[in-house]
Amino acid sequence: MLKQILAERGVPALKSREEMLEIMQKEVYGHIPQKPDRLEWTVKNNYIGNFCAGKATAQYVELTSYWGEKSFKFPFVAAIPTTDGPHPVFIHINFRPNVPDRYMHTEEIIDRGFACLSFCYEDITKDNGDFTSGLAGVLYENGERKPTDPGKIAMWAWAAQRVMDYAMEEPRLDKSCAIVCGHSRLGKTALLCGATDERFAFAHSNDSGCSGAAITREKIGEKVADITKMFPYWFCETYKQYADRESEMPFDQHYMLASMAPRYVYVASAEKDLWAAPDSEMLSCVAASAAYEEMGLSGFICENRLPEVGDVYHEGHIGFHLRAGLHYFSREDWNKLIDFVNKKKGR
Repeated sequence: MLKQILAERGVPALKSREEMLEIMQKEVYGHIPQKPDRLEWTVKNNYIGNFCAGKATAQYVELTSYWGEKSFKFPFVAAIPTTDGPHPVFIHINFRPNVPDRYMHTEEIIDRGFACLSFCYEDITKDNGDFTSGLAGVLYENGERKPTDPGKIAMWAWAAQRVMDYAMEEPRLDKSCAIVCGHSRLGKTALLCGATDERFAFAHSNDSGCSGAAITREKIGEKVADITKMFPYWFCETYKQYADRESEMPFDQHYMLASMAPRYVYVASAEKDLWAAPDSEMLSCVAASAAYEEMGLSGFICENRLPEVGDVYHEGHIGFHLRAGLHYFSREDWNKLIDFVNKKKGR
């Protein structure tokens, strides 16, 4: 049933990882900004004393990237358990700098043995069409972009990769179990970040929908015309050519999930989040499965039907769940994600 739906929608066949990543950056997000020539970080202070009743340290870190004479600095918070490590680590691209936050249940994450490095996406570049400030101002001195230059999503993904640079040097963290995660537009960002950086063992997309985890063709809710009209600055300029022309796209969003192979990818959906379209998010998992199967791995293992509330699929390299409720990064989403990571890592 599910593969037939994909065939009827005309979803393109998978290509090599290199080809898929080039297509998605050239046609949707723009190319990830280049890595800095040099990176420095400074622990400014202990963000909260006796954090989580002494179960974790929480440090405010400033990270500075240098390209020749240019530089860019942004902060993040590193919350790491005080128990013996090394600890698996979430790199959370968040809407706010708060620790804890309503989208990040920090103490519960710590209690389950995970560290969390989190930053506010607008500390990188503002969520608007201004390309003259923040990282955008470093990349585009006159605020103007070429057609395949990075939009804001690619810049936020770049920042998560710089936080991963820090994680690679932190002895309390398990570098083999790094998970990049985000919700909504930042779920789109997490997929792009993880797909283009093989240091991440997992990428988690929470309710990312259109131009994120969801198959675009015949999707209900938000479409390319909607998202490129409201948020053109998230993407490269070339993406808007596909408004009302989804069937002509030489790609679809399953390319992002498939580009994680042989690593793990996890998609979370919500029953009443019809703008994101849970059916299309699950179909993307089905379509990406072949990338894993061609490697002799388990891809997406599910019942051969569209998702129902309460479905949890954790058996393959692609995980998925559909919970009740609305568009939100909930405690339930975090705990199911942690369950998936623990299952795959034998924790």
